[in-house]
Amino acid sequence: MYKLIAIDLDGTMLNSYGEVTENTKNTIKKVIEQGTEVIIASGRPIDSIKTIAKEIESKNYFIAGNGALIYDIKKDQIIYEKYMSKQKVLEIIRICEENSIDYNVYTDKTILATALKYNVLYYHKENLKKEENKKTNINIVKDMYEYVKNMQEEKFLKITICDNSKIVFQSILKKIKKISGIEILDVSHMSRKMIRQGTEEVPIEYYYTEISLANVDKWNAIEFLIEKLEIKPEEVMTIGDNMNDKKMIENAGLGIAMKGSTPIVVEVADDIAETNNQEGVAKILQKYYKNINF
Repeated sequence: MYKLIAIDLDGTMLNSYGEVTENTKNTIKKVIEQGTEVIIASGRPIDSIKTIAKEIESKNYFIAGNGALIYDIKKDQIIYEKYMSKQKVLEIIRICEENSIDYNVYTDKTILATALKYNVLYYHKENLKKEENKKTNINIVKDMYEYVKNMQEEKFLKITICDNSKIVFQSILKKIKKISGIEILDVSHMSRKMIRQGTEEVPIEYYYTEISLANVDKWNAIEFLIEKLEIKPEEVMTIGDNMNDKKMIENAGLGIAMKGSTPIVVEVADDIAETNNQEGVAKILQKYYKNINF
């Protein structure tokens, strides 16, 4: 039996509508009841993860910002943090603005955006289904550079860059890669999510990357946590689908990739789960925890 399971959210635990199915919730609860620590390891900020952690009854910790922080749920405090400097954030904002490309700045508490587009539009649609105190905090900012420059709180998790043109997207990456001291997530495929507009289902499709402080990733955060909990790497299971999950899938005792994941992530995985729309997380947990009964 594994002592800790770290599970990604978007494209993994959540279906294309941003939901955790009842079967997935119940399966995770059964795993927790058997003494396994189940945590969320996501690129989202704190408030966006809190609600989902409560849904699956994960009551102790979660990883946010792709490993930039670890949050202690019971103590309501951050116990591990690696933030980007304001200087680096402003440097990236300047490049994005000069090249008219969409981007979002993630702090530990909110997502700063210039418009409701791409991933922020998806989170906004999620919010429409949530109670006020459970919503992802989105702040639409007119002049991002000046807003960030004048911010007193400087806890920047990451920057997400999005565009529906692969050529434009690759061009901006070449410029940003010249900046030192940052980590750029190498995402080569288009992100596809679904939102409901009345009776219609509308796809949101875009190329994206995530930029964080150098050497920030989910596995480094997991290593900190398992040392604290006195758990060995071979006693850890990880489940994910994208490049920000690669290192934790590669280094865990059992690394699981979702079907349809980025090819390089599939290559390093020990096993493959069904897709997020086929309840892959629930099915893979039921495979390795055969004594789960409903």
